[in-house]
Amino acid sequence: MPLHRGDVAKDGASDRRTRRVNPFYGEANPVSGMTEAPPTHRLPDAPLAPSTAYQLVHDELMLDGNARLNLATFVTTWMEPQADVLLAECRDKNMIDKDEYPQTAELERRCVAMLADLWHAPDPGTVVGCSTTGSSEACMLAGMALKRRWARRNADRYPAKDVRPNLVMGVNVQVCWDKFCTFWEVESRQVPMEGDRFHLDPGAAAELCDENTIGVVGIMGSTFDGSYEPIAELCAALDRLQERTGLDVPVHVDGASGAMIAPFLDEDLLWDFRLPRVVSINTSGHKYGLVYPGVGWALWRSAAELPDDLVFRVNYLGGEMPTFALNFSRPGAQVVAQYYTFLRLGREGFRAVQQTTRDVARGLADRIGSMGDFRLLTRGDELPVFAFTTAPDVTAYDVFDVSRRLREHGWLVPAYTFPANREDLSVLRVVCRNGFSSDLAELLLEDLGRLLPELRRQPHPLIRDREAATGFHH
Repeated sequence: MPLHRGDVAKDGASDRRTRRVNPFYGEANPVSGMTEAPPTHRLPDAPLAPSTAYQLVHDELMLDGNARLNLATFVTTWMEPQADVLLAECRDKNMIDKDEYPQTAELERRCVAMLADLWHAPDPGTVVGCSTTGSSEACMLAGMALKRRWARRNADRYPAKDVRPNLVMGVNVQVCWDKFCTFWEVESRQVPMEGDRFHLDPGAAAELCDENTIGVVGIMGSTFDGSYEPIAELCAALDRLQERTGLDVPVHVDGASGAMIAPFLDEDLLWDFRLPRVVSINTSGHKYGLVYPGVGWALWRSAAELPDDLVFRVNYLGGEMPTFALNFSRPGAQVVAQYYTFLRLGREGFRAVQQTTRDVARGLADRIGSMGDFRLLTRGDELPVFAFTTAPDVTAYDVFDVSRRLREHGWLVPAYTFPANREDLSVLRVVCRNGFSSDLAELLLEDLGRLLPELRRQPHPLIRDREAATGFHH
């Protein structure tokens, strides 16, 4: 994500450009020569009419991509009109002010209870949890709890210069885990990819654990290819490690996407609180929780897994309020929308929506695999996500050319290289979400089919700067 530098142009000089106002916009003077316009990188001297300001912003945003055709993002891009109304009604409510907005806080508590039940908590009544600003904050909170519990167990030797806590994970984790390790001074120990294994290996993860390991992160599922990591096998490997060494290493499940897929479509799969070693789980309500960005959820098996000294209590908003979050003020609208979605769909509704999404992904993957130009890495049968690369005999173009040409038709399909030890592998990834229908999938196939003859006639792949070719979007 670029860091914008405000009022500084590329040459270092102050940018004094202005936006020219169409004389038909709002109350602009039709004989002004279109000169009455605000600057772009400093505050204007005078206010504009609301209709004029709206039109200027609206027109500029037309240059953005179409969110419904964005097959790079996992984030929800469609909700029902009733949800839009609720979001508008609650956008002024501050989620942190639970004394002023007690019913919004109650809906948050209900969502936590519903997720605890959905994820098979032994006693849903003792689970503690909270809403967050997406899964990244939820992961930070889970990591903080892991580190604090480890520090308590090792208070006789930590902090010390020669003792550094570490966190074990696959190299395929989302970047928020790298951020956590950097921000909270934890060593990141990552299991690399090997061959056709594109996520964490349980045995290799256990081998990286030692007395300074605060926990192991398992992913449901990987953003690189949509596959679930084997959480039950990971827990079993850590059980064996404890039998051999006495090390008791907890597991956090990053269920950003899969925690809202597996409970409905893979009910017999063991990955959640049914496994005693799983102490916490997070999910993104704004992904397959079917809510607009940004809302996430973090849950702990019981209060014992969330150290009390990480919970702060303030009373200046009107009543004593416990809070455990990195953010403070944030809108309550997305939490309300999450409760609406839970209430609206129920288990059967979620099952139907997620099954339809998986069916679209599997059907689309099969059709792309049958074209002959591509090799599938995954088929959308876990997350409704699949990754594919060009077939070995395809030399005229590569995945970056395909991504570039599809973008010309409005489709945002990311192309990227895999991490260590598979930097040699470049792939395309398609994320199917609610709202990406079989009809849209058919249109994508038609556009891809029309592009292939042109791509095959290329003398060689055309994109040389792969870093600039396309971004990898979570």
